[in-house]
Formats: sequence, C-alpha cells, structure tokens
Amino acid sequence: RFELTLLRLGHVQHEREHARIAGHREIAAGQLERAEARCAKRRIGRTPLMLLRSIEGQPIRKDWTPLDRISPALARSVIASEDNFFCQHRGFDLSAFQQAVEGWWQGKGRRGGSTISQQTAKNLLLLPSRTVFRKALEAYATIWLELLWSKERILEVYLNIAEWGPGIYGAEAAAQAHFNRPAAGLTARQAATLAVVLPNPLRWSAAHPPGSLVRRAGVIQGRVAQLSPDLLACSGM
Repeated sequence: RFELTLLRLGHVQHEREHARIAGHREIAAGQLERAEARCAKRRIGRTPLMLLRSIEGQPIRKDWTPLDRISPALARSVIASEDNFFCQHRGFDLSAFQQAVEGWWQGKGRRGGSTISQQTAKNLLLLPSRTVFRKALEAYATIWLELLWSKERILEVYLNIAEWGPGIYGAEAAAQAHFNRPAAGLTARQAATLAVVLPNPLRWSAAHPPGSLVRRAGVIQGRVAQLSPDLLACSGM
C-alpha cells in the first residue's frame, strides 16, 4: 500500500510538472506570436532597438520582405559571415563561443560568439546591453525561438529587423539605401558587403566600405562557395 501511494504521488508530481512546462511553453508561444505579429505589420513592427533609435532622433526606414523575395545571396552571405552552422545547430554554437572566450582570454579583442538565432532573439525582444541578465534573457528566448519557429522563419525575421545603418532596418531598406535596388536584386558582392557590416552598422557603410571591409567581403564570397549544401539548406537557395 505504501509503494502504491508513492507511485500515485509520483504520477501526480509528474502531471504537475508537465502542466507547468506546458504553461511556460504556452506563455512563450504567445509572446513570440505577438512579436511575429508586430514584425509582419509594418505600421507597428518596431523592435526595442528601433524604438530606442527613434528616441535618439533617428528616422526609421524599413520594409518587411518575405524570405523568398530576398536574394538568396544575402542569406548565404549572412550565414557565412555570422553563423556557419545556423542551419544545423539548435540555437547555440558552443565551438564558436569557446573560440570567442579563448580569443578574449588571449587578448585578441572582443569577438562575437552569438548565433543568428541568439541575435534574432536579442534584436526582436531586448534592448542592446552587455549585462549578464540580458544575456540570460537572450538565451531563454533563443531556446523558445528554436522550438517554435523554423530555421527559415528565424532567418527571415533576422534579415528584416537587422540594423544596416543609421535608421536602416531590414534587407529591403538596406538594399535600397546602399545600392538603390530591391533586396531581390542584390548581387553576390553586394550581399557579402552587407553581411560584413552587420557587426558595426553605425560605423561602417555598405555603400562606401573601407578597404578592410572590401577584403572581408571577398573572403565571405569565397566562404559561401566553400560551405556545403547542408550548411546552406535553410537559406532559400
């Protein structure tokens, strides 16, 4: 009888834990659905970073564009530049994070270890800061992002909310501002140039890149050609 009671208590505890996890998932799903709705509607599709820039006095230029109307060259270049294993990992690239930590420890300067999924979670839901608390929130949001969205959807959102210059957000606005053409018409070189300015879009311009950025864009073009098809499977190629 005592063993039966323990089994019943264990079953009740399991059901409670399952309900708690389901509840958290439902809450997170609702938050992401609301965020997706904000992105899909241009008139209210402003992220926390956009709102911050608006307060700072920057006009906002953006135009939501589906992934199938963005040049595959841009998606491939961003993967080659920012996150080679984006199509395969589940939100985190531990090898890239380890390399970033080792580089910092060896005095090689700050090197990003964030994946495209992490950057999407940060850009979509959080303000830019370097606190441990913000990184923890970013990691939590990234887990749910990977659970609830496809890789293609994450990439589409990333390409539509990324900052590409003062007041310039998303692939369409960036292509128009820097190259006077739609995102669908970007060449491989233009796409690579846009990809390499992502780490510091307020300092670098894709329209007038310095020599170091031109060389870096050439490296990214070469890397795109070297990446295997499975590493680019979610890029719309």
